Amino acid sequence: MKKIASFFIIAILLITACARKVSQKQDITLSGLSKTNFRTEVDGKQTYLFVLSNKKGMEVCITNFGGRIVSIMVPDKNGQMKDVVLGFDSIQDYINTPSDFGASIGRYANRISKGLFELDNVKYQLSTNNFGHCLHGGSKGFQYVVYDAVLIDNKILKLSYLAIDGEQGFPGNMSCDVLFTLTEDNAIAIKYSATADKPTIVNMTNHSYFNLDGNPNIKNMDWLLTLNADNYTPIDSTFITTGEIVTVEGTPFDFRKPMAIGKRINN
Repeated sequence: MKKIASFFIIAILLITACARKVSQKQDITLSGLSKTNFRTEVDGKQTYLFVLSNKKGMEVCITNFGGRIVSIMVPDKNGQMKDVVLGFDSIQDYINTPSDFGASIGRYANRISKGLFELDNVKYQLSTNNFGHCLHGGSKGFQYVVYDAVLIDNKILKLSYLAIDGEQGFPGNMSCDVLFTLTEDNAIAIKYSATADKPTIVNMTNHSYFNLDGNPNIKNMDWLLTLNADNYTPIDSTFITTGEIVTVEGTPFDFRKPMAIGKRINN
């Protein structure tokens, strides 16, 4: 009887150990991220790491903290998988080191001069956080909030956030959605939508930093860049556009033909 009991105890221990190994394996993404390291609570809401994948083996990891793309594992021309975006390895890194890495920016991407705008004859003063201007939604833009998340399937993630009237100075209760879709031809489609209960302004975007070498220690100065742009908008010393629209002809901004980034980066 004792032998039988011992056998069952050993069997249970083996099953438990195997289950633990399977669980640990499922916790690690293709890019080497641990889902456990992205679980915490921010402002009373739970954060997670969501994984999208397609039949070609491409993997995209997204956290609902700031709606951030954390990693993109995609095959290069030789079929080797590489992580081509910059990101941190844990949610605490994103919390402790404020950044826009991979974030779903809102309510308003880029800068609003002096944080002031007028809409329907009403003037609004926004939160200012960059040289006296409102940058990327203010001091607590959407990159620092926790989105509600629904993993629709292994290729589609929907993030939602309700910005209340007056948040960072913006008018109107605004409900917004960010829909990430990983396609079978290795593309990431991002769709933004928003509705508000009063006139407001909104300009959302994704703020990923790409390094196609898959290694942040390798500078991308040799990469060729092409921009189909005949003009650019100059900025002042505080990075606010002056209102001018200037030709790129004869300037360092002329990338209408393929040009190595490093050839003009210091100009």
